Amino acid sequence: MTSEEFPRPGTVRAPEPEESGDLDAGAQVEQGDEGPGDDPREDRGRLNLTDPKAIRALAHPVRWALLEALGQAGTLTATQASEMLGESPANCAFHLRTLAKYGFVEEAGGGRGRERPWRQSYDSMSWRTRQDDPQASQAAEALDQVWLDRTLARARRSLTSMAEWPEGLDSTLGGSTSTLYLTPEEADALFTELRQTFDRVSGPRPYKERKDPKHRPAGAIPIEFTLFGYPVFDLPPLPAADAGADGESDDDTAAEGLVAPD
Repeated sequence: MTSEEFPRPGTVRAPEPEESGDLDAGAQVEQGDEGPGDDPREDRGRLNLTDPKAIRALAHPVRWALLEALGQAGTLTATQASEMLGESPANCAFHLRTLAKYGFVEEAGGGRGRERPWRQSYDSMSWRTRQDDPQASQAAEALDQVWLDRTLARARRSLTSMAEWPEGLDSTLGGSTSTLYLTPEEADALFTELRQTFDRVSGPRPYKERKDPKHRPAGAIPIEFTLFGYPVFDLPPLPAADAGADGESDDDTAAEGLVAPD
């Protein structure tokens, strides 16, 4: 799978509410209890998840929803998160502490009393599904499922409700599917180019600044772009090469054997 801008999954890519994500043989979303020198964080807040415990800890629908909510709101207390997600404050507090244990969130400061605001600790995140460690691969598959379930559910909900979209979006957004016959090398090169193109046009300011709600202009709404590239396994098989070689169709052959009734 590759990654997204809010949290990013190896390489899957998952987007924040206003960012984008994509999948490859891993995932990227934007840490585990790593020791000194094992910090998976790359430059500028990029997480590269390799610890099976951290990956499995994130493969939980409520925890993933909390990261998405933090990507939307910037900072949240457990009480605020509970209002957004419809979960109890105690449940949100537990899952936020678990996310903090593995380095996905951190305290934002500025809390009052027992209220502790939290924020994401990274800008993007990635993980790979194919790994030498079987436990890491299994954990990544579980995380892939959580990410895909939420991403596809959002896409289905929105794309089947276009009548509810703000005026002007229905003629500019939507979906497009193309099937190409490519070698693995060609597929890798094309997908990389598509992802790099999107990163280039969506990465510069002012879009990045808008992760902070204070920097979002009036009328700005979350628009999710998701890039998928995958081999297709459920196409029907092609007919045998010698089928119909005599130039006669099955229907014609069958028709010759029919005898008209008297």
